[in-house]
Amino acid sequence: MSLNLTNKLQPGTQAPDFTLRDAEGKQTSLADYRGKNVIVYFYPEAATPGCTTEACDFRDNLATFQGSGYEVLGVSPDAPEKLAHFTGDFALTFPLLADEDHAVALAYGAWGEKLVDGEVREGIVRSTVVLDPEGKVRLARYQVKAQGHVQALKDELGV
Repeated sequence: MSLNLTNKLQPGTQAPDFTLRDAEGKQTSLADYRGKNVIVYFYPEAATPGCTTEACDFRDNLATFQGSGYEVLGVSPDAPEKLAHFTGDFALTFPLLADEDHAVALAYGAWGEKLVDGEVREGIVRSTVVLDPEGKVRLARYQVKAQGHVQALKDELGV
């Protein structure tokens, strides 16, 4: 079976700009991070087992990423209120952004059909895009696994 996915971002291309609300409802723009390397990761739903594993891995490795010049942003279709609970419940120390209409996920190639429990469903395809200080795609990984993804990303980035 072939799953229909949106167009994936390619290294060297300019990443689409976006402005989304964070867990406190504050507007956060990708432009706020110009001049920095940024890891933008897309996850399906706050507080689910895989998403919690991935978020806690990013939290536990945030100092290493930041020490190597990377900022981390998590993006999901959850409402800011749900993100606030997720942030508080797991002491997450990086911004989580609400892409409630999944427009950013679509623009980044992280929204599409996926196989869940034997059924094809539409939703977030767990993905990570790393941007350079000018906002260009350094690397893009789609359909990643929550478990072990952060370590694989650290290895790939050499941090």
